[in-house]
Amino acid sequence: MERITIIGLGLIGGSLGLALKAAKLTGIEIVGYDKDTLAAGEARRLRAVDKSEPILQRAVRDARLVIIATPIMAIRGVMEEIAGELGENCVVTDTASTKIIVMEWASQLLPATVSFVGGHPMAGKETSGVQNAEAKLFAGKPYCIIPTPDASEGAVRVVTGIVQLMGARPFFIGAEEHDRYVAAVSHLPLILSSALFTLVRSSPAWPELAALAGSGFRDATRLASTDAELSHDICLTNREGVLHWLDRMVEELGRYRELLQQGQEEELFKTFARAQLDRDTYMTAGPPVREPVAAEELPTSGEQLAALLVGERLVRRVKDISKLLDERQERGRRQGVEGRD
Repeated sequence: MERITIIGLGLIGGSLGLALKAAKLTGIEIVGYDKDTLAAGEARRLRAVDKSEPILQRAVRDARLVIIATPIMAIRGVMEEIAGELGENCVVTDTASTKIIVMEWASQLLPATVSFVGGHPMAGKETSGVQNAEAKLFAGKPYCIIPTPDASEGAVRVVTGIVQLMGARPFFIGAEEHDRYVAAVSHLPLILSSALFTLVRSSPAWPELAALAGSGFRDATRLASTDAELSHDICLTNREGVLHWLDRMVEELGRYRELLQQGQEEELFKTFARAQLDRDTYMTAGPPVREPVAAEELPTSGEQLAALLVGERLVRRVKDISKLLDERQERGRRQGVEGRD
């Protein structure tokens, strides 16, 4: 049995477990760890994991793949704790919403004998906790893959195969690009949603405003219900990217305000019309198509992925045996030379 360990059994970690279980991988044991024993117990009850371990170091021992699905600011501590227990050629990945700082931690803390491949599923819900986990949470969604420069090809293929098994779309991107782009399409909406709610909620007329609020207000403030720890960690770890897009947003709001204040009715109408047309096109046609990864480079089934997980171990075993044979032959050669002398 090859072991996959999921550290952090909340919404994302639980959904990862459910998705992997739904893929019916053969020869794979899914082990979970969460410092919250109630969350670990719920993950077992939901069958998101085969079993849970109460001790972090024991959970990653003998693991072929380790997935860190904790809050961002907890990742550094997790890496420090597991570094000494990771086996040679173990693959480590994560699900954090920011990547630059996580990649730095991985480079500093993880041993050179393992491969780290950063990951970020562009999927989630405003509700948190393993009780809200879904096997199909990642289906059809982009899943960012950010390998370190020294990650092995096999490690990248393993993570990519896992992503495909869950029905997500692999999206290869650099750490800096990732943080700049998600600041615009993920982190900025989170802040705007929270800011809109706190603005309206702080009004003395809140009782009347709340009574009048309809689906538009609920939709626009949905992300304000995101776990506060996640929102906090995103802002701390992607400060520059968030500040850049906040400044751009202030400028854009200022443009709308100026059009309204100056009574530029025609230009105001054109601005709304362009936004409507462009968004309708995006919602209908989706984003522009990126160049796909060659199909032959990626595992296409659970059997292939399982074979890759097990196969690499066999390759390492063959190399170890070959090394032992070479050493034995070398010792025999030296002994023969000494005997002749």
